[in-house]
Amino acid sequence: MGKGCITATKYFLFLFNLLFFIFGALIMGFGLWILLDSQSFIAVLQDSSIELKVGSYIVITVGAFTMLMGFLGCLGAIYEIRCLLGLYFTLLLLLLIAQVTAAILIFLQRDVLRTTASKIVTKLVENYQGQNKSAEQAWDYVQRSMHCCGWTGPSDWQKNPVITNSSQTLYPCSCHNTSVVGENNTDGNFCMGPSSSFSDWPTYDTGCAHSVESWLFTNYGVILGICLGVAVIELLAMILSMGLCKSVHQEEYTKVPKY
Repeated sequence: MGKGCITATKYFLFLFNLLFFIFGALIMGFGLWILLDSQSFIAVLQDSSIELKVGSYIVITVGAFTMLMGFLGCLGAIYEIRCLLGLYFTLLLLLLIAQVTAAILIFLQRDVLRTTASKIVTKLVENYQGQNKSAEQAWDYVQRSMHCCGWTGPSDWQKNPVITNSSQTLYPCSCHNTSVVGENNTDGNFCMGPSSSFSDWPTYDTGCAHSVESWLFTNYGVILGICLGVAVIELLAMILSMGLCKSVHQEEYTKVPKY
């Protein structure tokens, strides 16, 4: 390989790893958002699902590791350290295999994830007490922002003991249809309905299942798009790193940066 090609390969590899570093930061930021967000459907699931918390830590770790890989790749490319380039190629290969495996598992388990989400929300609605717990606040936010009520519909709230055992006709205030007048707060999170039939509640008629699935699909699209971009950069970086590693002369094997 000519000297000009080696120089071009070196700087292209540096550029790819800079992008690699940025994508790693985005992945780590996504994991932090899953872990720290308190006003979305993720917060509802996180309060009841230890798997989601573990998953967020895994995403954060992958993002941090990706950033480290980008840094090592930049260092190896600039200083043409042969052993570092070889290590970088090996770790990139392992990381790419792990990403493909995780994507396949998520795709195969999508129905299980949907069922788990349904069970978590149904249990939350049935046990909702209006005590301002983080999951309850998050679910109130979901119903208000997405203009929906319950998981499949307002009838899901008929299993809630606060509503069924009350002498008054109550319904969750977060389900109140803003186009209908007459909302009366009775117990903070519950409002007084006009009649005993839930079909007459001034609430949204649709359940949150469709809206939540659309929201999750949108966010899955964002993270999968980032992962796809990272995978493409990984493949290009692997090709360039191997080419640069082979072009480095044997006498430069122990080259180290001088300060």
